[in-house]
Amino acid sequence: MSVTVESGTVLQLERFWRWLKGHPNCIVRAGSQDCAFHDQADLHWHLEDGPEHSLSVQLIWGKQTLGEMVIIPGDVLFVQAAPDTEGEEPGRFLFELVGGPRDEAYPLYHFLMAHGFDEATTPHGPLKH
Repeated sequence: MSVTVESGTVLQLERFWRWLKGHPNCIVRAGSQDCAFHDQADLHWHLEDGPEHSLSVQLIWGKQTLGEMVIIPGDVLFVQAAPDTEGEEPGRFLFELVGGPRDEAYPLYHFLMAHGFDEATTPHGPLKH
């Protein structure tokens, strides 16, 4: 279930993660307050469900892991998606995984994507029925 709010769309983490795993090549940047990983032509993203219900995002060059971000689902209240209005390229979307106290929630992790959330598409275009 998604809810449209004034500044974008709100998603449950589980739904976002399932969609993201189908779109790893669409990630432009991923990060947290402590790190940021930027996509490059020779790199690829690996997303997996880790131990103890954690979620792992790795940036890999060949067989070498250059960086890893581990998301603890219990820390995330919701995912907020909105067009990236501060970026240099139009059409990109920022997905923020928001956590903290409900009355003072803040972004814990972020994903800048080449396109917005649409369950009716695949990384290669619309779903074929």
